[in-house]
Amino acid sequence: EQELFRRGYNVYVLDGDNIRQGLNSNLGFSPDDRTENIRRIGEVAALFADAGLITITAFISPYRTDRQRARAAAGDAFHEIYVRADLPTCEQRDPKGLYKKARQGEIAEFTGISAPYEPPEAPELIVDTQNQSVEDSIAQIVEHVQKSFVISPRGAPVSSSNHGR
Repeated sequence: EQELFRRGYNVYVLDGDNIRQGLNSNLGFSPDDRTENIRRIGEVAALFADAGLITITAFISPYRTDRQRARAAAGDAFHEIYVRADLPTCEQRDPKGLYKKARQGEIAEFTGISAPYEPPEAPELIVDTQNQSVEDSIAQIVEHVQKSFVISPRGAPVSSSNHGR
């Protein structure tokens, strides 16, 4: 987000901290609630994209059907970036200790531990974060954005595949 903003893009991150406190505060982590969480996020991200923002949705969305629904909401503005990391890497990076709690049985239906994760079948970009540095990962994403979006005269990014959006 910071690097894209520095380069002149209007960008906003939707994540669990800013979504689950308000818009989705009534949802838990059951499969049905996860589906509704991602559905709502997809709709909000589509609205932001219509307003000219690059919207980064930083969520674990474990089900392909939910990601397909988000893609349908945003159309050509949707670019799925698979931030790939194996389970040991995710556990090593866990700043909130959630994987440890899930392994101890304190968190039910935790993605990758007691609930499934379905990797994307055809993402627009795969960023292999377990084998490359943060800097290289950011550079790869920025390159994808630069190829996929142009900045309009008013500074709003427009998908290169849909110049009217």
